[in-house]
Order: sequence, then structure tokens, then C-alpha cells
Amino acid sequence: MKKIPHKIYLTEDQMPTQWYNLRADMKELPDPMLNPQNFKPVTVEDLYPVFCTELAKQELDDSTRYIDIPEELQEFYKMFRPSPLIRAYNLEKALGTPAKIYYKFEGNNTSGSHKLNSAIAQAYYAKKQGLTSLTTETGAGQWGTALAEACSYYGIPLTVYMVKCSYEQKPFRKSIIRTFDGNIIPSPSNTTNAGKAILEMDPNNTGSLGCAISEAVEKAVTTDGCKYVLGSVLNQVLLHQSIIGLESKIAMEMIDEYPDIVIGCAGGGSNLGGLIAPFMQDKLTGKANPRIIAVEPASCPSLTRGRYAYDFCDTGKITPLARMYTLGSGFIPSANHAGGLRYHGMSPILSKLYHDDYMEAISAEQTKVFEAAVFFAKHETILPAPESSHAIRGAIDEALKCKETGEAKTILFGLTGTGYFDMTAYESYLNSSMKDYIPTDKDLEIGFSGLPKIPGIQE
Repeated sequence: MKKIPHKIYLTEDQMPTQWYNLRADMKELPDPMLNPQNFKPVTVEDLYPVFCTELAKQELDDSTRYIDIPEELQEFYKMFRPSPLIRAYNLEKALGTPAKIYYKFEGNNTSGSHKLNSAIAQAYYAKKQGLTSLTTETGAGQWGTALAEACSYYGIPLTVYMVKCSYEQKPFRKSIIRTFDGNIIPSPSNTTNAGKAILEMDPNNTGSLGCAISEAVEKAVTTDGCKYVLGSVLNQVLLHQSIIGLESKIAMEMIDEYPDIVIGCAGGGSNLGGLIAPFMQDKLTGKANPRIIAVEPASCPSLTRGRYAYDFCDTGKITPLARMYTLGSGFIPSANHAGGLRYHGMSPILSKLYHDDYMEAISAEQTKVFEAAVFFAKHETILPAPESSHAIRGAIDEALKCKETGEAKTILFGLTGTGYFDMTAYESYLNSSMKDYIPTDKDLEIGFSGLPKIPGIQE
């Protein structure tokens, strides 16, 4: 029997030269984004004030199956790609499972995560358009770090609005963003009208991605030569992240493997959407039928307890409306939430696939997530990002089910990055001071009550 190596690397020549657009193979497309002024489907021209021209086009392109990765980006990717597909032999042994566990590791770059795949693409298109600055938001800090790297590479000034509680929990994320010349502001702040309005309602507001998005968009549309870029949720981001899944599939074909189960952490959807892309394509086209599982935090359960509805993508209600699984744009995760994945909604693509039963979703309490993270670190020697550890939790649970049934299923999960900037959260878990918070139905109803009313669409 052929021995599968611990790490499977593609050569640079085997790297994908095109991104895959999952929408091209969907049986039913996600509902269109709506202009909040007239509730009509957003046009590409509507997006130009906020996004780079080429990114706006990618956002609304539902039919082009494969989009060429510019040669300049392919060369940049080679600094940290291809990323390894790793067989978790030691984890399998520790669990005593017959399952074969693989993970795609995206932490081999300074940002420590998969986010650089899209950050460099968005910075490239901004530079090509001649923009003079960019704005963005970041939650746990992975995206802000990656975009700071990308903007530094192209010499583009960047302002990052970071969720305030994460800003306070993760001081070294601030340091690395500043190392790459990024200007970082805790959100909500008094530097924008959106931030001031949020603080007037709640001076102690600890922030959310929705708040930070509002501030970043406002800064972009009121600054000449500036555009806004986003690290998750959007169609364009899932497009760029498809390189994760494309590489994974090629690597698995090299060892004559195919996953029975694909598991990803779920916040806004960038890593999950990227990892599952080619496997979901097989599912949509009838070539294979893998189980696809999204794992989200129990404290921010947009898929498992959210509503499939049109909602604003930001707290300040200035972005287009997207139909997605949402907790309401006003939802603020508990301040003790340490595991990232704190966005109130989910990618419209993934929301539609989940709504149409092409994928499953589960939630996990953060103490159980960190339990899985520590167990994984001890046996695979990588300290995982808290976000990634949701997928680890799911993979361990599926592997233990295989132990009970005796089935040797093949499990693939996404290890989106490393946890070296998340030591405050790890310290909280190790000191037994970490607490689980699961919002009550009453808590969630506050967010749902703010869902927009759209005549003839959402009354």
C-alpha cells in the first residue's frame, strides 16, 4: 500500500492559474443585492463609488466559470504558495480513529492566514486603477494584517478600522499592521459620523464587524482616490479564495484521495467558500457527493440560528442589502467572545447553498473550540488560529464518529492560519477564565427586529 507523506506540496508549475467562480455552476443563484435607496438590484455602476472597478465587475459576474489570475499576482503567490496539504497522522493516532484526516494549512505567511490570497488581489486591482488609498475593517485582525502587507507591497496608504474589543485583546496585531504602514483605529470611533452615531447610542459599545464596515465605507466614499475593500462575505473574495480548494483537490488527486467530508470554519465565509469551491462544484454537477460542514461559534450563530433575509452588511446601514443568513446588522457579539468569526451575516453564496441543502452547519461553544485547538497543537505541533479551531472541533467530532462506526472516511478541513497573535484568548482558556456565552432567543430577537422592510419583497 502506497505510503502517503505527511505533507503534499504542489510544484509552482502545478499551481492554479485561474480562480473558480462557484456561481457559474449553481442551480439557483443567490438573490441580487439591492440598492438601499430604491430597493432595485444593484448595478455595477452602483458599486463604483465604493469598490475598485475590476472588483465591482467580479462581484456581479455570475456566469464566467474561470477567471485568469494576473501573472503579476501568480508571481506574488509563489512567495507563500502553494500551501501544503497535510495528513494528520498524529491526530488520527491520538483519536484512535480509522478516519483519514487531512488539513490545508494556510498559515505560511506573515499574516498567518489565508486572507493574503484576496488581500493582494484587491491591492493589485487598486494599484492598477491608480487609487491613492484604501480603507477596510478587521475583526480578529487576520484581514487587517494581510491587507496591510499587500498595501505596503504596492505602496498604497491603508486605514484599518478594527473591532474595539479585538483591538484591546490583541495588541500585537496592531503592531504588525503598523509595521506594514497601516493606520489602525478602534471601532466604533469618533472619526466618522457612523462611529459617532453608534457611540451616542452606546458609549461602551465594544464593536462589531458591522460597525467597522460602516466606518470604513464612510471613510472611502468621502475621501478622493480612496476605495473600500473587504476580506470576507463578498462574491469577489470567495472567488480569490478558491485557490485554496483548487490546490487541495489537485493535491488529493496526486495521492488518489477524495474527501467524504469537507469542513470549514464559518464567519463571513471567505475560508469556507474557498476551501469547498471545487468540491461543491462536483456536488452541483453530480460528479461526487461529499458532505460539506460549516462550523460557526455558538455566540454568533448566523447559519444555525439566523434568518434567511435581506439585511444590511453593516451596522450603520449604508451598504447594499444582501439576502443572507443574518442575526441582524445591529447584532453585537458578547465582549467575551474570543474566537473570531464575529460577523452578523454570512456570504450570500454560502447562505444560498445552505438554504438549498447543499451543505450543513453546526455551532460550537468557544471552550470546546479551544479544547480542540490545544489537543490539535499537542499532536500536530501547529498552534491554530481560534477561527480555524472551529473546523478542528468539527473534524475531531467527525473522526470520533468514525471510531464508533469503524468507517475509514476521508476528512478534509481548513486550517486557515496560526494563533500566535491570539495568546490572550489561549491564556483565558488555560486559566479556566474563559466562559461560554450563547445568546438567548430574546437576545437574537433584538437583531431580527431591525431587519429592513422592503415593499413587495420583505414586509
